[in-house]
Amino acid sequence: MDSEKIISENTWLGSNRRLAKTIGRPVRKFLGIEASSGILLVIAALVALIWANSPWSNSYHDLWDTEIMISFGESISLEHHGHPLTLGQFVNDVLMVLFFFVVGLEIKREMVTGHLKKFRDALLPMIAAVGGMVVPAVIFFVFNSSGEASDGWGIPMATDIAFAIGVVSLLGPRVPSAMKVFLLTLAIVDDIGGILVIAFFYTDDLASGWLFVAALTVFGVIVLKKLNVRYTPVYIACGFLLWYSLFESGVHATIAGVVMGLLAPATALINDKNTVSEAVQPAMQAQTDFSGLRKATFHLNESVPITERFENLLHPLTGFLIVPIFALANAGVEISSDSLSDAASSGVTRGVVVGLVVGKIVGVSFFTFVAVRLRVSTLPNGSNFRHIFGISAIAGIGFTVSMFITALAYDNVILQDESKVGILLASALAAIIGLFLLRSVKVVEQEASFLEENKEVAQFN
Repeated sequence: MDSEKIISENTWLGSNRRLAKTIGRPVRKFLGIEASSGILLVIAALVALIWANSPWSNSYHDLWDTEIMISFGESISLEHHGHPLTLGQFVNDVLMVLFFFVVGLEIKREMVTGHLKKFRDALLPMIAAVGGMVVPAVIFFVFNSSGEASDGWGIPMATDIAFAIGVVSLLGPRVPSAMKVFLLTLAIVDDIGGILVIAFFYTDDLASGWLFVAALTVFGVIVLKKLNVRYTPVYIACGFLLWYSLFESGVHATIAGVVMGLLAPATALINDKNTVSEAVQPAMQAQTDFSGLRKATFHLNESVPITERFENLLHPLTGFLIVPIFALANAGVEISSDSLSDAASSGVTRGVVVGLVVGKIVGVSFFTFVAVRLRVSTLPNGSNFRHIFGISAIAGIGFTVSMFITALAYDNVILQDESKVGILLASALAAIIGLFLLRSVKVVEQEASFLEENKEVAQFN
């Protein structure tokens, strides 16, 4: 987001009031920093750790274990295995739907107008992402080849986009913008892989009737799109129906967010600038009535793709509120000499740490190296294999999605805690190693073609 947007003097934020000048505008400027959502995520995780290991630790667990009753009439109620949802489950199963909806929007935008549009441009990071998923999963399975612990093989496959991009942004121009694009594309493909893993491998017993309702809902949304229906409340209702049917079907309900994001139109309904200008001009000159203002608003809105509008609307909500709340609810692991000793000898913890730290570096780097050597693709402009090593280490920051898969993979609290310790340790190590490797690469003069790419990334940021 652009932190330099004009603030009207007629608003509180633009006024000369003391709170606006000393708190409001500085906070707004912080939220405009690329790394800000990652910083809030780290702060929330630290608060959870401190709280869970303080004299008030019982209040932490009591809060997230609080049962909440959510029902609509007598026929619709949200329950988990016959019991009301806890506050922690509400965060994971309900609030995180919006996070995955934004992920779906990002994937759709990249596929239609972004870095996944041209297969050739996306090929190298796609290959790297496959290596970054397969090798960590295999490493985890080596440490946990049997029993309940083996269910967590999907945990080290993930990359936290916000966290990873935030860490890389700390190095500024030391990291070529082409490598930021490489990391972004790799992380998006990782997200696609993680979503498929959640959909097909981390589901409960399936209820075919509710799956049929979900399929009908998706079909209905597709029909509405074909008919160019653009009334947002209709799609919100469809999204809720899809979410509830998947919740009841046994497929994890967050998949509804991804599906609705992928179904959202990524091109504008109105592309003719003259048409937009003709509708807006009278309103700009105060020569229209209320219906004219509505027409102008409609034309302005529909000149921007729905994916872009919803991303701009929901990204602050998910990045600055929902994901930090998720970290607060899930990162509270009790740490003691006994728990650390158990974690050090735990196959789950070792599998997660080695998978995310070593597996990502080996998988991403090796698959990239092979693809370049076989001339399947070429390295991004202005980069070398030292950049690839650094980016592959950063890709080991699995935080949010890894935590999410942990909650799906294990019902056993001990295994959950061992996994969370591994994720926290691995994410910290991955960030440190990645920063060290990327910082050690010399900044070189970039070619004109790369400078053009730099402008593209600046616009994205």
